[in-house]
Amino acid sequence: MSSQQLSPSVRRVAVVGGARIPFARSDGPYATASNQEMLTAALDGLVERYGLRGPGAVGEFVAGSVLKHARDFNLARETLLGSGLHPSTPAYDIQQACGTGLQAVIAAANKIALGQTDSAVAGGADTASDAPLGVNDSLRRILLEARRAKSPGARLKALAKVRPGHLVPDIPRNAEPRTGLSMGEHAAVTAHARGIPRDAQDQLAATSHQRLAAAYERGFFQDLVVPFRGLARDQNLRPGSTVEKLAALKPVFGLGHPDPTMTAGNSTPLTDGAATVLLASEEWARERGLEPPAYLTAYETAAVDFVGGDVAGGEDGLLMAPAYAVPRMLERAGLGLEDFDLVEIHEAFASQVLATLAAWEKRGLGTVDRARLNVAGSSLATGHPFAATGARIVATLAKLLAERDAPARGLISVCAAGGQGVTAILERA
Repeated sequence: MSSQQLSPSVRRVAVVGGARIPFARSDGPYATASNQEMLTAALDGLVERYGLRGPGAVGEFVAGSVLKHARDFNLARETLLGSGLHPSTPAYDIQQACGTGLQAVIAAANKIALGQTDSAVAGGADTASDAPLGVNDSLRRILLEARRAKSPGARLKALAKVRPGHLVPDIPRNAEPRTGLSMGEHAAVTAHARGIPRDAQDQLAATSHQRLAAAYERGFFQDLVVPFRGLARDQNLRPGSTVEKLAALKPVFGLGHPDPTMTAGNSTPLTDGAATVLLASEEWARERGLEPPAYLTAYETAAVDFVGGDVAGGEDGLLMAPAYAVPRMLERAGLGLEDFDLVEIHEAFASQVLATLAAWEKRGLGTVDRARLNVAGSSLATGHPFAATGARIVATLAKLLAERDAPARGLISVCAAGGQGVTAILERA
């Protein structure tokens, strides 16, 4: 517990701004960049933009990653120590699969709202290129036995058990431990069960690329994206994407189903990248002459029994938790989908976005006007470094809301591995 006393009232939390590096396809430009190096670059971009150097410039830093080496056990703190933030700034790690970045924002916001700190930076980073390779579990047990041995003879006896097969490392798999199915295969089960058509998926993917390209062309990301390792914009972006081009791609997920629909083009690629967001109280921002583009006003998490869903033939798939989180959040806030000017749904897969929209409609929330959905592109175009996506979306949506002349409201929905979902509301007064 912080030594500070809790504020007698809950304060509004301002989203001041964000900074991220361009996202890159795995094994590409960032193949040798670590989570710490990428996160430091994004954090330093934020430090420079908002003059956050010096003792007490920021209350704390919270961030995380999903694909994490043992050396990264204290990732946020080590990143901070290598950045422009002052070493006296506390930092800690957080992780909730693809919801990590948004949960980091929520964790920081809660402390600001309760008066435990006046400002904080939240974010995340992930590299699919530098994924950790585990020691073969049988070899690990032998090495532990050797370490516990009381004599040289006993140590040698243990090490004599090592066989060539023990030298094969454990390669990280994109699969759910409870089911053995990859995220893509889980999404394919949902797409098949809900009858999500291929042409609708390709249309959503093409639109994501076209809108991201348009946002870059009009300079929208100029103060949000920090060049890194030769990249100035997201490497996965294909400005010329069309439904016709995407229709030519062969399915890669759900091949055991009749007429599979999910391709590499309407699915998010493995990606490397990092993103950060600066949050603060209204007073902190005002004292520095900053006009917050938006405020974080509500958030909700949920989880589903995807094992009994995708595997046992139930209704709920791995990525469908936002179908429960958003209705609960809207009921608590006294809002409906029609009250939102902009909607940001993380595009893990085009089929998952469409399944989420259908689920909201089925639960009586109404429909989302596609002209309000992911208006500056989303994960299908930018890519998806797991822990960085939430911070990217928060910073992007805040700036989009700030571009509107009148008060505006935006909805965020992020699905995550493990059958979880993290959602939030941003508002511009």
